[in-house]
Amino acid sequence: MDQQKKNEIFDYAKAWVLEAGERIKSNIDSPRSIETKSNPNDLVTEMDQETEQFFAKKIKETYPDHYLLGEEGFGDEIEDLGGTVWIVDPIDGTMNFVHQKRNFAISIGIYYEGEGEIGLIYNVMEETLYTAKRGEGAYKNDVKLSPLNEERPLNESILALNTSWMIPENPHVDHQGIHDLVKKLRSTRSYGSAALEFALVAEGILDGYLTMTLMPWDYAAGSILVREVGGIVTRADREELDLLNKTTVLASRPNIHEEISSEYVRLKK
Repeated sequence: MDQQKKNEIFDYAKAWVLEAGERIKSNIDSPRSIETKSNPNDLVTEMDQETEQFFAKKIKETYPDHYLLGEEGFGDEIEDLGGTVWIVDPIDGTMNFVHQKRNFAISIGIYYEGEGEIGLIYNVMEETLYTAKRGEGAYKNDVKLSPLNEERPLNESILALNTSWMIPENPHVDHQGIHDLVKKLRSTRSYGSAALEFALVAEGILDGYLTMTLMPWDYAAGSILVREVGGIVTRADREELDLLNKTTVLASRPNIHEEISSEYVRLKK
C-alpha cells in the first residue's frame, strides 16, 4: 500500500472510529436489547450490530472495492486476505459494555494483501485512541509509545490471562502448565476485552497476553500495535496467526515470548 493511500485510509478510519465511539457513549444508558450467540456468556446487543452496520456503510460508500470481515455478520464472505480488508470488532468486550458500561473498545485492523497496515483500538469511555501504521510506530492519543522493555524477566512480568485456562476440564491447554506459569509470573490480569489487553501490552502496562480462543476481529488491530513497539505476536505454539479463523494467541515482549510458549504452554491435541 502506497503511503498516500495509507494516510488517506487512516484518516477516514480514525474519524469513523471517533464518530462511532461518540454514538455509543451518548447511548450508554439507553435500554439494551441483549441476545446470546455461541453460548450464554457470548453476548451481542443492538449497539454491536448498529455499530458494525455504521462501519459497513462508511467503508462501502468510500471504498467499494474494499472488503469487510466483521464479528456481527454485516461484512463480506472472505476466503483470503487479497486486496484491502477491514477486520472490525464494533464492541470488543460486550459483556463489560452490558454489565460495567466501561472497559470495552472499538477495534479495527486494516490489511492489504495479507499485511497489517493500520490498527486502531478505541477505549470509548476513557476516550483513549491507540493507533498504528506499519513501519511508523504506535501511538496513544497521538503520543508515540516507547519500544517495549526487552530485559525484564518472566518472574517480574504481568500477563493478561483468563483463569479458565487453569481449570483441568478446559479443552485447549494442559492446566498444569498454566498453573506453573502463574506461579512464575509476578501477577496476572484479565480485563475482558482482548483489544484493550493488546493495547496495554503495546503501552508496556502489561508484559504479555496469552489466550486459547480468539477470532480475527479480536486481534487484527492489536497485533499491529504490539509489533510496532517491538513485541512478538504469534499463536501460542509460536506459529503464524491465522487471520481467517479462531486461534490461540501469545503477544508479549520479545525476551519472554519463547519461554512462555516452550516451557508453559502445552496445547491439547
